Amino acid sequence: MNLDKILAISGKPGLYVLKVQTRTGFVAESLTDGKKITVNLKSNVSLLSEISIYTYEGEKPLTEVMQKIAAKENKGQAISHKEDNAKLSAYFKEILPEYDEERVYPSDIKKVLNWYNTLQAKGLVTDLAPSPAETAEEAPAAEEKAPAKKAPAKKAKAKKEE
Repeated sequence: MNLDKILAISGKPGLYVLKVQTRTGFVAESLTDGKKITVNLKSNVSLLSEISIYTYEGEKPLTEVMQKIAAKENKGQAISHKEDNAKLSAYFKEILPEYDEERVYPSDIKKVLNWYNTLQAKGLVTDLAPSPAETAEEAPAAEEKAPAKKAPAKKAKAKKEE
């Protein structure tokens, strides 16, 4: 699941996709209604790929938590975030048994489930991140591509010097 361009904007309901970066901020598109909004740099914005859930062993990236929900639900909808707190906690305990119950509040669980269901409704749950074994196989391919990206940058730099 690729959460690199999915945003949660403080004060705005739902999730957004980063579209274009501007000098004063960026343009984001709502996943719920498709409306585009401009967001200034002073807004409190979180990339979903940067969010983690507290566990007793450390922190677990939100991507991994959502992958576990997708595996449990066979990439279908999870339970509603509007269920009572006891039911939500029990469900989350099935997904992530080692989550820190003192530091992860019911409101956090509601957010995660709401976000997961929003992404699932838009068909973004099928874009699962590669497993570590697949990443190791693709690593040489990524290394081959890296010099190709650097070469044009050097040419552009050479042109500026002339």
